[in-house]
Amino acid sequence: MSSLSFDLISIFPDYFAPLKLSLIGKAQESGLIDITLHDLRDKAAGVHKSVDDTPYGGGAGMVMSPEPWGRAIDQVVAGSSAAHHDLIILTPAGEKLTQKIATELSHSEHIIFACGRYEGIDHRVSEYYQTLPNIRVREISIGDYVLGGGEVATLVIMEAVIRLIPGVLGNPNSLVEESHSLPDEIVEYPNYTKPASWRGLEVPEVLLSGNHALIKAWRLEQAKARTQKLGRQTSE
Repeated sequence: MSSLSFDLISIFPDYFAPLKLSLIGKAQESGLIDITLHDLRDKAAGVHKSVDDTPYGGGAGMVMSPEPWGRAIDQVVAGSSAAHHDLIILTPAGEKLTQKIATELSHSEHIIFACGRYEGIDHRVSEYYQTLPNIRVREISIGDYVLGGGEVATLVIMEAVIRLIPGVLGNPNSLVEESHSLPDEIVEYPNYTKPASWRGLEVPEVLLSGNHALIKAWRLEQAKARTQKLGRQTSE
């Protein structure tokens, strides 16, 4: 079985130390995934290894220059045996991450993360790689807020994607009834475990009944109620 390979390009590659932990760390050890880190500054020219410059048209902040990004991405693509590549550019202006997108990416051959900083990456990087037939460019955001850089967003996306790869989770059935995997994209029902009574709070009796049909109906009802409380729509 071939593994899904990830190449992460950043000016702070040490940011990805958590990828050695938990399920992702185990997935690497077992050969289910392969992760390679790249320091963008290694592709920058000059004594100071500068990767940014002032924006055309004026404005605050700095924009990441296309030259080092082009050199870094070209080298990653050339060194990969994959026939097709997903280039993910992290940006607040991108499409919102969803479980559907995570599922699509879990079937990729090779994923490259371009972790921007400052005011983002020169847009020509996205435009150029969209013209190449073997590269699919996806600009992705993890929510309506601004972070210091794309590294945090990359960790979020990788967590969402890698856990969907067969063999990563000890119990694959865990994926079936999760939030955003249920019908109509509703969130998950509340979960309980032992003890049955804790600090005066009791586990709902239906969960102790052993009646699986009633439990299933109760869980769906609770999931819909939670979803509606969040202001989302469900179908009856």
